[in-house]
Amino acid sequence: MGWWQVSADTLAGSRFVLSPLAEAFASLLLLHRGTGGHPGELDWLRAHLPAYRRRLAEDPVTAALVRAGLGRHWIADFLTPAPRDGEGFEEGVARVRAAGPAAARAHLRTALAGPLPAVLERDDLPERAARLLEDVWADAVRPYWERRRHLLEADVVARTAQVSRGGWAAALDALRPGTRWLGESRLQVNLHEYPPREISGARLMFVPVTPQTGWVSWEEPHRYAIVYPCAGVLAGTGGRRAAVPAALGALLGASRAEVLLLLEAPLSTTQLTAVTGQALGSVGRHLRVLLDAGLVERRRAGRSVLYARTAAGRAVVAAAGGAAGAGPGGGGAAGRR
Repeated sequence: MGWWQVSADTLAGSRFVLSPLAEAFASLLLLHRGTGGHPGELDWLRAHLPAYRRRLAEDPVTAALVRAGLGRHWIADFLTPAPRDGEGFEEGVARVRAAGPAAARAHLRTALAGPLPAVLERDDLPERAARLLEDVWADAVRPYWERRRHLLEADVVARTAQVSRGGWAAALDALRPGTRWLGESRLQVNLHEYPPREISGARLMFVPVTPQTGWVSWEEPHRYAIVYPCAGVLAGTGGRRAAVPAALGALLGASRAEVLLLLEAPLSTTQLTAVTGQALGSVGRHLRVLLDAGLVERRRAGRSVLYARTAAGRAVVAAAGGAAGAGPGGGGAAGRR
């Protein structure tokens, strides 16, 4: 298994960070895989996979670059620069474009665990990779980014609350398959047999993405990141309506009960409106009643106000036969690298 030696100060100073570039790369991984893990991913693939496949069919060099760069167990380093707090997509993809051609080829050989195909012995690979990521971002991610950003912010709030309740060990164990706290300052980051890394004193970041995938990246020796699939009702339901238990519907009314059910993980009013199909004003009124009853609480995450069930709200849902859901869980494919 791969693990990092992490000091207490490094772990205490770690941060959750949103990264548009990581979201675009995770979407590229999903397109490359071509199969979705839940209805939301399947709908997105139906909309965008044909155009992606046409693009690669028309550009065999970039197609070979994608196959080599994603490797089998290792992603070429230059494709996944460690995210930086507050960095926009354009700034992130500029770092992919700025990779040296020789370094890019070396990273691809590592990902392939062997020699490069002759078609990739060229100097424009970083430029080609950057253009592909720009296309994925423009066509398949940016139109959804506002909604995805709200979901990622909700995940960060939920994870932060989990750290407060159960400490870092509990939060890391639920982050993604293969990631867990081993004790003795050791953080397992994946299930692969890689040499351990000493990262004490470095900046450690946890980066959620909406596709159900993940990886690790670094800029030695100062910056390390674990990219993980976000939790939450929107990631797993693809926008399907929540099934309201009859007892809970009789107690609160079906529409208000649906809102309470959806708040297993923190969500904004915009997200609740999108999932329930209810009007924004109606969702707002339901939230005020639930707040006054002590069944939900609200917190601010960046520019968003997010709502989640309180302990009382979880108890009411559980007693009525709904999903109690004490917090977010891990999900998705085992991370690369």
